[in-house]
Amino acid sequence: MSKLAKQTRVVLCTCPPSEASKIAKTLLEKKLVACVNVVSGVKSLYWWKDQLNEDAESLLVMKTKANCYTQLESKLQEIHPYDVPEVLSFDVDKGSDTYISWVHDSVRC
Repeated sequence: MSKLAKQTRVVLCTCPPSEASKIAKTLLEKKLVACVNVVSGVKSLYWWKDQLNEDAESLLVMKTKANCYTQLESKLQEIHPYDVPEVLSFDVDKGSDTYISWVHDSVRC
């Protein structure tokens, strides 16, 4: 199953807590992701327009197929309230065969 695992991605995206469920549900309804974990209580410190900022955010941890990443990123750019949303994708090297299969069965892009 390692070949299927290598065709799987974990994608991270931070967002305002008030938008987390809406973004997650949109991506799930579009079948771009199999699962979204919403991690609340994230404190983000970052530079924006030469100012140091500190904000409360939620972290979305999304699981998808590698060949769906482009569509997922595009949809995130479209629906995300930030001018420059954080979208980071990581290849999956290994994982539970049953979970990886479920991810691939659940995503339709």
